[in-house]
Amino acid sequence: MAWYHRAWNVVRPERLSRDLDREIEFHLAERTDELIAEGMAPEAAAREAARRFGNRMLQKDRTRDVDVVVWLESFVSDVRYALRGLRRSPVFTLVAVLSLALGIGANTAIFSLTNAILLRTLPVREPGALMQVTFGGDDGETFTNPQWEQIRDRQTVFSGAFAYGTRAFNLTTGGLIRRAAGATVSGDFFPTLGVVPAAGRLLDPSDDVAGCPAAAVVSDRFSRREYGGAGAIGRTLSLDGQSFSVVGVTEPSFTGISVGAPVDVYVPLCTMPLLEGDPDILQERSTWYLSLLGRLKDGVAPDQARAQLGAVAPAVFRATVPGRWGKDGQARYLKRTLDARPASTGLSDVRNRYGRALTILMGVVGLVLLIACANIANLLLSRAAARREESAIRQALGAGRTRLVRQLLTETVVLSLLGAGLGALFAGWASRLLVSFLSSGEQPVWLDLSPDGRVLAFTLAVAVATGVLFGLAPAWLAAGADPGSATRSAARGRIRGGTRHRAGKALVLGQVALSLVLVAAAGLLVGSFHTLSTLDPGFRRDGVVLVNADFTNTGFDDGRRAVARGALLEALRSLPGVQSASASMITPVSGIMWNEDVVTDGFTPEDRDDSLAYFNTVSDGYFETLGTPLLTGRDLAATDDDGAPRVAVVNQAFADKFLGGQSPLGKTFSTRSGDTTNDPVQVVGVVGDAKYMSLTEDPPPTVYLPFGQGDVFGTRRTYALRTSAPPAALLGAIKASAARVSAGITLEVKPLSDQLASSLTRARLLATLSGFFGGLALLLAVIGLYGTLSYAVTRRRGEIGVRMALGATAREVIRMVFTEAGLLILGGIALGTVLALAATRLIASFLYGVQATDPVTLAAAAGVLALTALGAALLPATRAATVEPIDVLRE
Repeated sequence: MAWYHRAWNVVRPERLSRDLDREIEFHLAERTDELIAEGMAPEAAAREAARRFGNRMLQKDRTRDVDVVVWLESFVSDVRYALRGLRRSPVFTLVAVLSLALGIGANTAIFSLTNAILLRTLPVREPGALMQVTFGGDDGETFTNPQWEQIRDRQTVFSGAFAYGTRAFNLTTGGLIRRAAGATVSGDFFPTLGVVPAAGRLLDPSDDVAGCPAAAVVSDRFSRREYGGAGAIGRTLSLDGQSFSVVGVTEPSFTGISVGAPVDVYVPLCTMPLLEGDPDILQERSTWYLSLLGRLKDGVAPDQARAQLGAVAPAVFRATVPGRWGKDGQARYLKRTLDARPASTGLSDVRNRYGRALTILMGVVGLVLLIACANIANLLLSRAAARREESAIRQALGAGRTRLVRQLLTETVVLSLLGAGLGALFAGWASRLLVSFLSSGEQPVWLDLSPDGRVLAFTLAVAVATGVLFGLAPAWLAAGADPGSATRSAARGRIRGGTRHRAGKALVLGQVALSLVLVAAAGLLVGSFHTLSTLDPGFRRDGVVLVNADFTNTGFDDGRRAVARGALLEALRSLPGVQSASASMITPVSGIMWNEDVVTDGFTPEDRDDSLAYFNTVSDGYFETLGTPLLTGRDLAATDDDGAPRVAVVNQAFADKFLGGQSPLGKTFSTRSGDTTNDPVQVVGVVGDAKYMSLTEDPPPTVYLPFGQGDVFGTRRTYALRTSAPPAALLGAIKASAARVSAGITLEVKPLSDQLASSLTRARLLATLSGFFGGLALLLAVIGLYGTLSYAVTRRRGEIGVRMALGATAREVIRMVFTEAGLLILGGIALGTVLALAATRLIASFLYGVQATDPVTLAAAAGVLALTALGAALLPATRAATVEPIDVLRE
C-alpha cells in the first residue's frame, strides 16, 4: 500500500476499522464455505474457520499496523489525548496559551520587521545576482554622474548596470506642496532588474540620452491613487514645475529597490538638467547622489567582480578628479578604489537606521519569551507532581519512560502551537503598529509585511522549540515516578514535591535575573529618550512654525526671485499672531548640512577634518525667532548685503576653537575652495551654541552668514515664524500671503517641534518597546514568584500547622515566607546584575546622556523589581499565617 494511503488511514480510523472487519468476515466466510464443501456441518465449519484464523483482534491489529503509518498514528493519538487533557483544564490552558501568544507573537512581530527590512529579497529576476558598487574602505557608496559613466563604460563583469538616485518630487505648481517619492534612473534600470510593465512601456537606454524627452514611469500604487484606476498612459505629470509624459506603469509587486521607501515616479537620469535648471549638472564632479548596481554575468563570481572593479578604479578616478578640490584632496581622491557587495535585498535607509535596533529588539523579545516559558514550566511542574500517580499506573501497565515523555511533550508542543496560532494574529497587528513607530511625517515608511515562508518557518520553529524547552523537565519529572512509591503516596493522600519545588525556585531565580536585565535596559533607553526630548538644543523648539517655500515655478529670474523672497518674509512678519519671523537656508536638525574648511590666524588643524566648520545663511531676526541668545556683539541686519563688508555671526564653539578664546569681535576668518582662500569674513557677533544636524551631537563650530552675502540655494527658502497660534490656524493666511507675491510659490508648513520629533524616531521606538517589554517581564517574574510561593505554602501546610500548634505566631510564619521570597529575589538580583552589566553594553551606542553601566539606573531597576516581587509574596504569606492548626492536625 502506498505511503499516502497509509497516512490517510491515520485520520480515518473508524472507516479503516470497518474495512478490516469486513475483510476478516470475508476471510472467515470463505474458509467456512470451503469446510462446508468438504462435508462439515455449518456450525462446526464456522467454529473451525474461526479457530484456524486465530485471535481476531490480534490479527486485526497486525493488519492495521501494515495499513497505517504507525508513528503518525501514535502522534495523532497523542495530539488527541493532549487536546482532551487541555480541554479538561480550561484555566491552565487559557493562561498558558495567552502567555505564549504574547511571547511568540512579539517574537514573530519583530522578526516580520527584521525579515522585511533585512532579509527579504527584491521582487525582481534573480535578485541573488545583483551587486552594489561601492568605494573601498569607508569612502561611501554614492557616486557622481561622471564616475557612473566611467564605471559603466569600463566594467566587464556585469551583464547590465544602472545608476539610481532618489528625490522628492513636488506635484503642484502653486500653493501647498504635494510630495511624490521619485527616482532618477539610467536607461538600463528596468531591463537589468527584469521588471515588466503593467501598462504601457518602461524606460530603456533609448530614453536616457542627452536632450531626452521628459518621460516618466509611475508605480501601480501611484496610478491608482492619482488616477483612480483610469488609464495613466499619456497623462501629463508636473514634477517640480516641469511637465512629464507618463509612458508606463510598473507591475504592482515592484515598489522600487529602496526597502521601506517605495518609489512613485521614475524619470530618466538625462532629465536632471531640466529638473535642476542647470544644463551642466550631469558634468558636476562634486555632486554625490547616485547608487550603482549591476547584475553579474553568468559564470562571474563576486570576487572576480571586485577584482575587475579594483583594476579599473585608477582610470576611473583619474578621469573624474574634482577640479575645485585642492591638491591634497585630489591626491587623496586618486588613492580611492572600488569594491562591490551583494545587493539582493536592495538599498535601504531604513535598514541603516534601524538594523541594529531590530537586532537588539529581537534579543529583548527572546528574553521575554524565556521568562514566559519559565512561568509555563512552573505550571507544568505543578501538573507533573499531581500526575505522578497517573504516570506510575501507566508504567505499571507497561508504558516505557520514553513513551511517557513523548506523550507529555506532545501536550506541551500542542499548547505552544495553540499559543503560536493566537500569537500570529497578534503579530500581524503588532507589526503594523511597529511600522507606524518607524514612520514620521518627515520620513514615512512602507514595508511589505505579508507573511512568507521565512516568517512561517520562524514562527513554527519558535513554537516547537518553546514547547520542548518548557515541557522537557516537567515531562521527565512526571514520567520518572516509581510505580510502587507513587501509588503508596497517593493512598496516603500525599504528593512529594521537593524536586518540583527546587526546580520552581531555580526557574523563578532565572526569571528575576532576566527581568532585571530587561528593566535595567528599559530604564537606560527611556532615560536616554527623556534626556533627548527635554534637553536644551540651543533654541526654543516650541512655538515655531516652519514654512518651506519653493520659488522654482514662479518663472522669475534671479533678481526678481530675490525681491520675491524678501517680500514674502515681510508679508509673513505682518500676519496676526506672528511675533517675529526670519528666513534661513537650513533649519536645525533638518538633515541638510553645509560645511567648509576654515582658515584663521593662530589655528593649526590636527588633521584634514579638524578645520571643518558648519555654515548657514540667515536673515535678520533669525536668532530672535528661534530663541538662540546673542552673547556679544550684534545681530545680522538687512543692510548686510553685497555692498557691505563681509560679516558673520559665529557660535561660542567656533570662537573657542578657531579664535583661541580671545575676544572674537572684529576677528576675521576665511574659507578654502580647493587651494584658493576666499575673501576674509569679519565676526560681528557671537551666539549661544545650538544643535545643527542631530540632537545627539555636541554643537559644532557654526557660522551664520547674512543672506545678502552668502545665498547658495536660490530657489528655496525656509521661513521660521514665532507664534502662539497653531500651524492650522495660520495656514490660510500663509497661503494667501504667498499667492499675493506669486501664484507659483509652493509651500510646506509644519511645526519645528515635529521636525525635531522625527529625528527621535529610533530613540522613541526603543524606549517605548523596551519599556513595554520590561514591564511585561516584570509582571511575568512576579507571577512566577507568586506561583512558586503559593505552591510552597500549600506543600508546607502541614508543617506550618504544626509550627503554629507548637506556638509559632502569625508574624513568624509571615517572616518565614518573606525570607524564602527574599532569598529568591536577592539571588535573582545578584545574577541579574552580572548579566545586566554585560548586556547593557550592547545598547551603549543608542544611549545619550547616560552610561550603559549607570549604577543609579541599575539600582533603581533592582529596587523596583524587589519591591514589586515582595508585594507578590504578601498574599501567600498572609494565607500561610491564617492556617488553622486544628484543621491541619485533624487532616
